[in-house]
Amino acid sequence: MSIADNTTQIARDIATKLLEIGAIKLSPEQPFQWSSGWHSPIYCDNRLALSYPDIRNFIKRGLSSLISQHFPAAESIAGVATAGIPQGALVADALQLPFAYVRSKPKGHGMENLIEGHLPAGRKVVVVEDLVSTGGSSLKAAEALRSAGCEVLGMASIFTYGFELAKENFAAAQLPLYSLSNYNILIEEAEKLGLVTAGEIGSLEAWRKAPESWKGR
Repeated sequence: MSIADNTTQIARDIATKLLEIGAIKLSPEQPFQWSSGWHSPIYCDNRLALSYPDIRNFIKRGLSSLISQHFPAAESIAGVATAGIPQGALVADALQLPFAYVRSKPKGHGMENLIEGHLPAGRKVVVVEDLVSTGGSSLKAAEALRSAGCEVLGMASIFTYGFELAKENFAAAQLPLYSLSNYNILIEEAEKLGLVTAGEIGSLEAWRKAPESWKGR
């Protein structure tokens, strides 16, 4: 099996496992609403995977392999608060690398830290995120690390929606992103599992292309 074939199989396995435990839910008929106001046929909470040791370890191994393959020079792992913290800590432990995490905003008391942990200037860091949508919070964390003098090599995530806006944002920030699984693979696996009908596939695909204007079927 080639590296590409293995990567695709891992993406399918991750999508299937997250669907089976309900970490990802699909509801094109009764959409969810995000805090941004966008309507969405998908709800993703990868933190649920932490409660399943087999899946938790599968994800840990996948992220560790992803980082070793694409960022062999990594010297530290940084998680994005909050969902990226446990995933990042697991990966850092597996790779035997130092770990830190980045808050969404500075702590309101004490040292008022934005970055928690020991990250000397010049340290080569890989950021770990559980989910990438538009990339806003992820890129904000990367910028905080860069402002602290770290060299951010790139980011690894469990899942990405694959929005064009996110691709543009990561390209503009010159930050490589590698994800274990993605929305296109998810939809294929959901159809195999009988979780969506052939008639709903078009609506699900339309959402990924224009999430800001999608209102459901």
